[in-house]
Amino acid sequence: MGKIKVLDCTLRDGGYCNQWQFGFDNIKTIVHGLTESGIDIIECGFLTNRVDYNPDVSKFTSIEEIGSVIPSDRKGTMCVCMMNFGEYKLEDIPVYDGSSVDGIRVAFHKKNMEDAITLCYGLKEKGYAVFMQAMVSLSYSDEEFLHLIKLANELSPYAFYIVDSFGVMKRKDLIRLFYVVEHNLNDGIIIGYHSHNNLQLAYSNAQALVDIRTNKDIVLDSSVFGMGRGAGNLNTELFVEYLNDTVGTHYILKPLLTIVDEILNGFYQQNYWGYSLPNYLSAKHNAHPNYAGWLDSRKTLTIDNIDDIFMLMDDEKKKEYDKNYIEALYENYLATGKVQESHLAELEEKLCGKDVLIIAPGSSSKRERDKVIECASKDDVISIGINFDYQEYDTDYIFLSNLRRFRELDATKRSKCITTANIPSVGVYLQTRYKDLLNDVEAVRDNAGLMLMKFLINKKVRKIYVAGIDGYGLDVSNNFVDKKMAFVTSKDTFKAMNDGLTQVMKEFKKQIPIEYVTTPQFVKI
Repeated sequence: MGKIKVLDCTLRDGGYCNQWQFGFDNIKTIVHGLTESGIDIIECGFLTNRVDYNPDVSKFTSIEEIGSVIPSDRKGTMCVCMMNFGEYKLEDIPVYDGSSVDGIRVAFHKKNMEDAITLCYGLKEKGYAVFMQAMVSLSYSDEEFLHLIKLANELSPYAFYIVDSFGVMKRKDLIRLFYVVEHNLNDGIIIGYHSHNNLQLAYSNAQALVDIRTNKDIVLDSSVFGMGRGAGNLNTELFVEYLNDTVGTHYILKPLLTIVDEILNGFYQQNYWGYSLPNYLSAKHNAHPNYAGWLDSRKTLTIDNIDDIFMLMDDEKKKEYDKNYIEALYENYLATGKVQESHLAELEEKLCGKDVLIIAPGSSSKRERDKVIECASKDDVISIGINFDYQEYDTDYIFLSNLRRFRELDATKRSKCITTANIPSVGVYLQTRYKDLLNDVEAVRDNAGLMLMKFLINKKVRKIYVAGIDGYGLDVSNNFVDKKMAFVTSKDTFKAMNDGLTQVMKEFKKQIPIEYVTTPQFVKI
């Protein structure tokens, strides 16, 4: 029987969750802990020339830099890094001398297959163990995959991988590909499997490979706490315990649990990873997981909307993430609704030259309700709620750009709703064009408060009073008047949103007087 080996990719795949900013001491601690646990292969991070070196980041610009995080006593553990094809020059890699990584994983897409194999030959000639990582393995036809295996046999790499880049493989898919590889791959080449957990199948698929009777050695990728992009990866701590119980291995769990407790828990609190409906949908549509992350980050779409957008995507575009493509698709999707402007002239007459109080659902609108009510009660002020019905005062109108919020609204309030055209609504007061109200700052491009401000500026109101546009803090339970509105995202995303609100409102303030009625915590204009 062949041996089962474990490759931990926490510092590489897990880096998608924290921009690889583990901290230098944490990187060394994680490598040390994995070594103490007896993990067979440790992936220390990316090797790339697309960044500047930062010792706190597990993206490295030279082989020597990676050596600085590897302990002098490796206890028999192999250390490797990953290189995306096209991100590093072969001539910049020194001949292997044992002082840094022992192997290099070359990740490549089908379109780059031939050139990637040439790179693999160069790395092997320099003495490194080469791992062939054919991204999105299911995108290959049987004929193409057999051709790839033939190229691998000619190269004779350390390992040939089945890669489930999008977390879409079911047991039957994995077993079919495994037997294709087993029956055609030369002896002495290890078969690898890299999974993602979009369908919650990473653990069961790994068990299925363990149960196969084969003379081939198999290496399975995992990460501590399942830390990885989107839905994450197979959990190292769960899998090695399974191996200890079923095949008699002797991995030590305690160092892995210490890594979770002392390091990874903090990152998880800042930017969670794991199963989610958007990640499920990306797998269902066999699409790059970054598309799911981007659509989910808008916080304007229902799960049905996200599913609709995936259905509109071109099959070829699904394979590699294209930010410009998904942005355009998203905006076009939201702009497809009809405009209903029968009350437009009436509304313009009411707004022109008037003061308007806009009330967002930030917690200050409830905490400082007396200030809000005092302003709203003035005879010459028109009040408009933003994506919610303000319970402290009966506003004149409600502006909605978020379908989720519209569905939550009491149907009796629809007659005073001003909605954007992406909301398929009946009986509202007015529907206006969605695209016309977007701004140029990505993090808040379709922020409802900013969209309403732009709408009001176009209607030539005299002054805008603001309540409840507070910005976003990491304690999400305090961000909104209703805790059900809270959403969790990364610290960097919240900062970008706060900076974006500040930037755009400052620009608007050059066109019209804007005055806060409540006290914003994270926005300064």
